[in-house]
Amino acid sequence: MDALDRFRELVQGPEAALPLDEASLLVASFASPDLDVPAQLARLDDLAAGVWAPTLDALRKRLFGELGFGGDDADYYDPRNSYLDAVLDRRVGIPISLSILLMEVGRRIGVPLSGVSMPGHFLVRDKVDPEVFVDPFARGVELDRRGAEARFHAIQGPGAVFDPAFLEPVGRRSIVGRVLANLEAVAVLRGDRQLLLWVLRLRTTLPSAGPAEIQRLAKALAAAGRYGEAAAELDGLAEAGVEGAAASAARFRARLN
Repeated sequence: MDALDRFRELVQGPEAALPLDEASLLVASFASPDLDVPAQLARLDDLAAGVWAPTLDALRKRLFGELGFGGDDADYYDPRNSYLDAVLDRRVGIPISLSILLMEVGRRIGVPLSGVSMPGHFLVRDKVDPEVFVDPFARGVELDRRGAEARFHAIQGPGAVFDPAFLEPVGRRSIVGRVLANLEAVAVLRGDRQLLLWVLRLRTTLPSAGPAEIQRLAKALAAAGRYGEAAAELDGLAEAGVEGAAASAARFRARLN
C-alpha cells in the first residue's frame, strides 16, 4: 500500500483510532519517498522509554528540557517543521508538529493529552486536569487558562476577541486537517507546486472534504499542465451536479489538443 492509500485508510477509519504519528509521517513521505515509517515510530517509542515517570511534568522536562525540542524561530515556514521525522532529527518545529510529538509520546507512557486548535497557535491540554495547557513551541511551558488566553492575544493582537471555545479539545481528523492546511500555506508561500499538489491530494481524502478541495486540486493540476488529471478530478463533481464542474472539465480537456 502506498503512502496516499494508507493515509486515506487512516483518516477514513474510526477517528478515535487515528494514529497522529503515522498520519504525520505519511504526510512527510512527500519529502522522503523512501521514509521508513515503522523505524520512525520506533524513534518515538525510544523517546517514551526515556521518560522517567508517567507524568506530564516528567514528559515536558524530558522532551523540552533535556532533549531541547522547541519552536523554529529562525525559519518558521520551513516545510521540514511540518514533517515529523525532520522534527525528530532537528528538534525544532511549529506548534502543531511539536504538539503531535508531545501527544504521541505521552500516549505511549499513559499521559493522556488533547490537542487545542487555538487560532494562530496550537496548544496541548491535559485530559486529567483540563485547566493545564502546554505550549510546545515555547519549549513546553505550562499555562493555565489565563496564560493560554494571553498567548492568543500576543499572536492575534490585544483587540482580538477571545472565545473560550478556542481552548476546547479537537478531534484527531481536525488535527490532521490543520497540519495539511499549514503545509498548503507553506507550499503557496514558497511556490512549491509539487508539494502543493501532494497536500491538496491528501486533503481530498479527508471525510470533511467537499467540492472546494477537489476544485483546488484540479486548479493546481491544471497550473502544472496536467489538464487530463484536472478534468478527471472534476468529472466526479459534474456527476454530482456541482455547477460549473462539467464546463471546467471540458475547458481543461480542450487544452490537451
